[in-house]
Amino acid sequence: MNVLLLYPRFPKSFWSFEKTIELMGRKALIPPLGLITVAAILPQEWNYKLVDLNVREVTEAEWDWSELVVCSAMIVQKPDLLAQIKEAKRRGKKVAVGGPYPTALPHEVSEVGTDYLILDEGELTIPLFVEAIKQGQLSGTFRAPNGERPDVTSTPVPRFELLEFDAYAEMSVQFSRGCPFQCEFCDIIVLYGRKPRTKAPEQLLKELDYLYELGWRRSIFMVDDNFIGNKRNVKLLLKELLPWMIEHKYPFSFATEASVDLAGDQELMDLMVKCNFGAVFLGIETPDEESLALTQKHQNTRSSLSEAVNNITKSGIRVMAGFIIGFDGEKTGAGNRIVKFVEQTDIPTAVFSMLQALPDTALWHRLTREGRMRVEGANINQTTLMNFVPTRPLEEIACEYMDAFDELYEPSKFLDRTYRHFLTLGTATYPDKGKDRKKPFSWVVIRALLIICWRQGVVRSTRWQFWRNLWSMQQINPGGVGSYLGVCAQIEHFLEYRGIVRREIGTQLAEFLAAEAELKAAEVSIPVAAVEVMAETAV
Repeated sequence: MNVLLLYPRFPKSFWSFEKTIELMGRKALIPPLGLITVAAILPQEWNYKLVDLNVREVTEAEWDWSELVVCSAMIVQKPDLLAQIKEAKRRGKKVAVGGPYPTALPHEVSEVGTDYLILDEGELTIPLFVEAIKQGQLSGTFRAPNGERPDVTSTPVPRFELLEFDAYAEMSVQFSRGCPFQCEFCDIIVLYGRKPRTKAPEQLLKELDYLYELGWRRSIFMVDDNFIGNKRNVKLLLKELLPWMIEHKYPFSFATEASVDLAGDQELMDLMVKCNFGAVFLGIETPDEESLALTQKHQNTRSSLSEAVNNITKSGIRVMAGFIIGFDGEKTGAGNRIVKFVEQTDIPTAVFSMLQALPDTALWHRLTREGRMRVEGANINQTTLMNFVPTRPLEEIACEYMDAFDELYEPSKFLDRTYRHFLTLGTATYPDKGKDRKKPFSWVVIRALLIICWRQGVVRSTRWQFWRNLWSMQQINPGGVGSYLGVCAQIEHFLEYRGIVRREIGTQLAEFLAAEAELKAAEVSIPVAAVEVMAETAV
């Protein structure tokens, strides 16, 4: 069997970072870890080629070679996934599809002609699919029996060799699935459950061995949705990872996602820093405690969120954070409160979105019962209006969102937050990574540095601020200058993206308000027409 693994395009989003990764000569942020894991679970006697459409197009030769097309996608990739399925079917190919989006909304994927739906987690459902192929079945839907979750200690090493390494800014690996919390809006616990399941430490080290053997020497994103969901097992991993990193002279840096209770475990943070974890993404969502309690994000109400951010930063881990506007019961000014919190805590990268009800989440079910779902099957991104009726005017939320996004990524404010954040990082104690570790000379890095210095230090109004902060960083935290400039480079993406947010949200809001006005006009005209009919009948 010749299998073409096809990864759909992402639209422009907060995380796409096109303008930033272009500086480094890369084409995409991270590779499709799901598809190369699928390739490791499928029969190894089959032949595989992978095309990430975020990197390049499929060639005619690859289409001709393939007998089966396998796709995986998240909801944000929906438009291109459906387009690729149609194209594969037009070419007479068999198509198998899985991943978070098809698992959540299988009917949308089957409607465009998909032959095989491989839903839930592949360790359980891919063998069912393979058996169906062996039996000559031409179509089918494969689900985990009785909601069963696989033991991920059986998951094989992903087929990293299928990737075009030079195309990606970061590599990706996964240690765990699932999260112990029950945030109402989150679909992770729907997809992967509330009991975090982890790989064995030696299993993950085997993956790192393979990446090292293949020549990877850059950043790795640990794509767990909550890396510290099982703290005991994470500490066991880190204690085995540390000697591996020392022996290999720290070939990788790591970033990951975690819940804010990381701030309360100093041992865990120290272990992460020793293992070269440089950044963590936190789901803070909002500084409004009432909203946190209502959405059942109780873990964020147990201690001061600002102190949590500060503790993590002082430990030596750069903080990225997610924020959401539009919770039920939210008071006017939520956008300004989020901006104020971000400024006070010096978080450079603040992911900001309007709340969306994701399929099959507790929020989605509640809003459906209440008759408040506004749009079914909508595309979900930072540039789409809320898909349900909020408790305060949608216009008010959308305007606060656009204004706050603009303010968060005003260049001078972003650069100052980044500078202040790295000053705090500079107070941390970092491990000795060995004097003899040499980084290869790279003209790509030199070119990126020159472009950043030209744009931010010469062309724009941030010129004096840029050089002043850079000089100060060199004096106070010289070891952090490279990472500091890497984060400064993110503004190249946000300068464009904040304009996209305002333009697209503004357009959708205008259409929404026009439709509302038309509906109200129709409601007013109905009684008038009824009176006229009654009058004519009376005559």
